[in-house]
Amino acid sequence: MEIPSELHYTRDHEWLRTEGEEATVGITDYAQSELGDIVYIELPEVGVDVVQGKTFGAVEAVKAAADLFAPVSGEVTAVNGSLDQSPELINQSPYDDGWLIKVRLAKPGEVETLLSADDYRKLIEQSGGD
Repeated sequence: MEIPSELHYTRDHEWLRTEGEEATVGITDYAQSELGDIVYIELPEVGVDVVQGKTFGAVEAVKAAADLFAPVSGEVTAVNGSLDQSPELINQSPYDDGWLIKVRLAKPGEVETLLSADDYRKLIEQSGGD
């Protein structure tokens, strides 16, 4: 299971990659493997404000459906349109081609409240993941 060290993570299995005042959001390799084959993704539109810890979309897989929770607050600046036709990109490339949204950070300090790669790895191990 891949857990890139340069990313930040949530307890709800989203990841965050910061690039200046903007951040890219996705779901982790662990989350996509637990969900199974992803068949549908519901994401907000560009311009929508998301709030840390609040639902911003949903993912549906063969095995289960799950809400997506914003790791940080901010305005959605981009949505991965490729997922409309190919939601399986999340399974195939959760940290690259399978990204979900980009957000302009409203409160950059929120990034510091997220888990490091090591802390996320421990969270998964404690919950019975490998």
